[in-house]
Amino acid sequence: MSALADIRARIGAAASAAGRAPAEVTLVAVSKVQPLDRVEAVLAEGHRVFGENRVQEAASKWPAFRECFDGIELHLIGPLQSNKVRQAVELFDVIQSVDRAKIARRLAEIMAETGRHLPVFVQVNTGAEAQKAGCAVDETEALVAECRALGLDLRGLMCIPPLEDDPAPHFERLARLAERCGLPGLSMGMSGDFEQAIAQGATHVRVGSALFGARDYG
Repeated sequence: MSALADIRARIGAAASAAGRAPAEVTLVAVSKVQPLDRVEAVLAEGHRVFGENRVQEAASKWPAFRECFDGIELHLIGPLQSNKVRQAVELFDVIQSVDRAKIARRLAEIMAETGRHLPVFVQVNTGAEAQKAGCAVDETEALVAECRALGLDLRGLMCIPPLEDDPAPHFERLARLAERCGLPGLSMGMSGDFEQAIAQGATHVRVGSALFGARDYG
């Protein structure tokens, strides 16, 4: 069994155990810092939803893949700087890392100019980590309201729990927040904890090393 088939089977089992349909969970294959041959192998198996952390890396990698493979859906899952918004809107199909009003406003402006109205998620810093992107938990509802007022196609919330924490309480917190905000989408769970995330309602899981192998940051 390939790594992709194994991850898909685990997603299906976790969804079924939670009383959910496997089709409710989208696998976002996180291809950051992965060799092109590994990414191409997953594309060749038929997978089409991928995540990248950096606009610059995506720009160097994905235009060529799009020429060879139809139907790619590319998610930005890393921090977005205001000076990269235009390029991000051109390159990506979903923006998962809206974490402040300035970025929301800039996205709305560029999407209006370009006519590319991409789905977005608000990233929440559930662990209140100073070094990590994401809006504060108690500021989430205000940012959600701002995104809606701007006319953004807001689909859900995203989080990256602290590495040293049990992720389950963070997933629960995000799920409660999303419910309060009336948002169906929950992007949460990575290679080591995506099954727990699915149990808590994840609609998108972001799996990298378990799918592609360990990253070489060289």
